[in-house]
Amino acid sequence: MEQSFGALCCISICAGGLMGLPLVVSEYRERKILKRFQVTPVSPAKLLLVEFLIYVIYCIVSMLTLFPAAMLFWKIEVHGSFLLFLGSWFLTMVSTLSIGLLVGGIAKNMKSASVIACILYFPMLIFSGATLPFEVMPVAMQKIIRIFPLTQGIQLMKAAFLGLPIENVLLPVAVMSAVTLICFCISVKCFKWE
Repeated sequence: MEQSFGALCCISICAGGLMGLPLVVSEYRERKILKRFQVTPVSPAKLLLVEFLIYVIYCIVSMLTLFPAAMLFWKIEVHGSFLLFLGSWFLTMVSTLSIGLLVGGIAKNMKSASVIACILYFPMLIFSGATLPFEVMPVAMQKIIRIFPLTQGIQLMKAAFLGLPIENVLLPVAVMSAVTLICFCISVKCFKWE
């Protein structure tokens, strides 16, 4: 259970960030809410930020539910740095939610957002190490999926939680930060008033 705790945390992040957030954001465009909001002082960027923060709260509540339950029922304990674990969880959450914003920002309607989200969601869960352990995958596949932000986050959380040595902490931080910045910029640029 302790080896899988980081992956469990990512499942709730992905459920909200890759399946919920893109649909909500794309629904704004499909329902012409953006056209109605155009006359108000609310900018598209503020609208995206509010939705993003709602899903941050969702992820925090999920973590606040999961962690005590795991400690109580499965007797897990943090063997490494709890602060490093929380930092890596936060970075994983922000990068995953930013991917969801990107999907919602570029999708023209809920149907296309749903398709794009599914194309991202299921492979990310399977190949990132959230459902299938990263270590049992073929070495060639590990080299390819190692660059995915979710994989980086899970590996960093796992090392922090178990107290394992972290070979190069800058790589996962750089990958997840770059994904976050790029996705935020593109989603704000594409999510405009009609």
